[in-house]
Amino acid sequence: MKLDTVALVETPEGTDLHAEVVGLVPRALAYTLDFLIRMGIIIVLGIVFSFLGKAGEGLYLILFFVLEWWYPVYFEVFRGGQTWGKKSFKIKVVNDDLTPISFGPSLTRNLLRAADFFPAMYVCGCISVLTTSRFQRLGDLAAGTIVIYEEEERYVSHSLDQVSAVAPSYPLTEEQQSAFINFALNRGRMSRDRQTEIAEIIRPRLPLNATDAAKYARGVGKWLLGAR
Repeated sequence: MKLDTVALVETPEGTDLHAEVVGLVPRALAYTLDFLIRMGIIIVLGIVFSFLGKAGEGLYLILFFVLEWWYPVYFEVFRGGQTWGKKSFKIKVVNDDLTPISFGPSLTRNLLRAADFFPAMYVCGCISVLTTSRFQRLGDLAAGTIVIYEEEERYVSHSLDQVSAVAPSYPLTEEQQSAFINFALNRGRMSRDRQTEIAEIIRPRLPLNATDAAKYARGVGKWLLGAR
């Protein structure tokens, strides 16, 4: 099977989205850090609740379950796809169409950690990551998720700094606004020919003085992002 470190998704608007998928080693390091964080919290809680007798033992078991199974779900859903470990290594979980992960997929991929762990030490999960084109473990395959490098901030700062904001010459629908923004944010990941091909679609709607359709589309996208 051919392995590729770049995930490519074409949006309905015709814009190509790219992201670099994460291999085994960074994922393992991030998991190890998360594991150590959870174990540290569990040890501290164990010491605290040991003074509460049977009631403390019951509370400890409940919190142990919550930390083990809901810690990653909470952070993936409400913290941009990043646990503390993933954030430290600048990686995150997203859906395989590069949209933010939601509760259902996150729950699925984390419940299936048990299958990835089989028979021991995440052997099945490691084999799956090493043999799938997008480095997906079994939980990712079932949930339709991938792990990618976080690079949006670096990308935005470099992709738009040389573009002048342009106010749209006609009212835009929400879908059209999304298309212009996507085009502007992803221009650095498309060839010049691909940019021109996509931008020429809106040629009939451009002002007469807009000779460069791609440049105009990027300018509108930057304007919609708040630049003036």
